[in-house]
Amino acid sequence: MRSDACIAGYAAIGSEADPAELLARASAKGHVCALPRVVRKAEPLAFLRWKPGDALIAGAHGTREPNVGAPECWPDLVLVPLLAFDRVGRRIGYGGGYYDRTLAVLRQQKSGVVAVGIAFSAQEADELPEEEFDARLDWIVTEAGARAFAVASSGV
Repeated sequence: MRSDACIAGYAAIGSEADPAELLARASAKGHVCALPRVVRKAEPLAFLRWKPGDALIAGAHGTREPNVGAPECWPDLVLVPLLAFDRVGRRIGYGGGYYDRTLAVLRQQKSGVVAVGIAFSAQEADELPEEEFDARLDWIVTEAGARAFAVASSGV
């Protein structure tokens, strides 16, 4: 990955798998890091620049996000929270559709955007439902390892 690549993560809430260590390592290697911000309901997320140690403010849906004045960036790699994933890269999120809309826009605007689900291996399901607007993952990373999915970016 390019040294100037933007890596978007999230600030874990509740019992979510926490990407903090991945973001800290990426930042230490010189990558620009960002966290999501809900701009408006039913719209794609914005990603605001952030580095480990920066203060976070309360966001929508119990999330934490960078200060509204932080510069925006277009990520090359997006670390995606989820409730469940399956063997072909389908995921179940929290029901708002934010990541599906965001990944669709990113993949239209910027070639090569990679979506990496961050989860625990116990969150894997045999098969998940999929709708036409669902965005599949390119990779999944759990405590058991990393796995790539074939044809993930094409969706349904």
